[in-house]
Amino acid sequence: MEINSKRVQQQVRNFERTINEYQFKEPFSRFLSQFYKNNRQMGSSDRRMNSRFCYNFFRLGKAFSDLDLSEKLSIAEFLCEENSAVVQVFQPEWSEKINLDIEEKVNFIQSKYGDFLEEVFPFTAYLSPSIAKKEFILSHFIQPNLYIRIQKGMESKVKKTLEKNEVPFEELAAQTLSLPNGTNLQQIKSIDGDYEVQDLSSQQSLNELEVVPRSSWWDCCAASGGKSLLLLDKEPNVKLLVSDIRLSILRNLDERFEKANIRTYFRKKILDLSKPVGHIMGEESFDGIILDAPCSGSGTWGRTPEMLQKFTSNELQRYSDLQKQIVKHVVPFLKPGKTLLYITCSVFEAENEEVSKYISDTLGLQLVVQHPLIGYDKKADSMFVAKFVKA
Repeated sequence: MEINSKRVQQQVRNFERTINEYQFKEPFSRFLSQFYKNNRQMGSSDRRMNSRFCYNFFRLGKAFSDLDLSEKLSIAEFLCEENSAVVQVFQPEWSEKINLDIEEKVNFIQSKYGDFLEEVFPFTAYLSPSIAKKEFILSHFIQPNLYIRIQKGMESKVKKTLEKNEVPFEELAAQTLSLPNGTNLQQIKSIDGDYEVQDLSSQQSLNELEVVPRSSWWDCCAASGGKSLLLLDKEPNVKLLVSDIRLSILRNLDERFEKANIRTYFRKKILDLSKPVGHIMGEESFDGIILDAPCSGSGTWGRTPEMLQKFTSNELQRYSDLQKQIVKHVVPFLKPGKTLLYITCSVFEAENEEVSKYISDTLGLQLVVQHPLIGYDKKADSMFVAKFVKA
């Protein structure tokens, strides 16, 4: 197909303006939505291409910082795509190599510019020991898939609807489907509520739990409520408390639970768990606590690659300290002999194994099992799970 060079150059100018205006004060997706509202002259195809350029650009992390934006974009497009008008216009001699596998493409770019992978993810010294460094870094050049979890009993209906609308999917488990990144879920709006968008690793995060009917559970950092919904999918007949520091989050939970047809009654509390909460919690006690801790989110940066440029290693200690404070303040409300499940979507040792050691050594809980949920080899997020029992 013939390339319109002038249009490509205009699209690159749109990209440069977008990147120059973004100040990392909010998630890039939110910024981009407002940017398009302010630039309605951009058509849908230009917006789509601009989004692609920006996200591919961020996937280079802090590498090639001395290059101008258009050259850096050419490298990003070459590494992240199998066909690119930008490469054809700005680096036409690269076009014959754009279909090589990712390692070969990296080797080619290194032959031109020198080693750069350590600058894509300049935090390898802080990785958990179980993370394969090179494979993890390379995964940032590949868009993760979209994963959905089907509500029990709705498996056949959801799959038939996807097939009817010609939405490609791969069935990984009875309730777990993988869809191509960028799949437009609006075309299956008729089954809204019959499934949840939830990453593959997140769907597996409660596999270590045994949940018995009528047991009491506390999802103490509930955020969007994904773990609570997963818990209720395992066993709907539980007594559930959800808490978060943000009122807006708890309000959104009502809507999300209703959409998912959750009939289980649950309680809500606004809690700042960085501080003692005994005066609010009183005599509360639980058979299980899920602590999906606030963290760097480094296992999910394939979906939010702007974090590769925004994050600094100085933030790690702050997260690790916060996680230890939170777990110290929730453990008193766990019944003896019962389970604490500690979860992060981080790949950093300071947020994972280090906090796990604190829980066992300082707080005296018995570590039952801990392991990463590796997603970077499956076009999915990576997480960490540790299960403890209180003596």
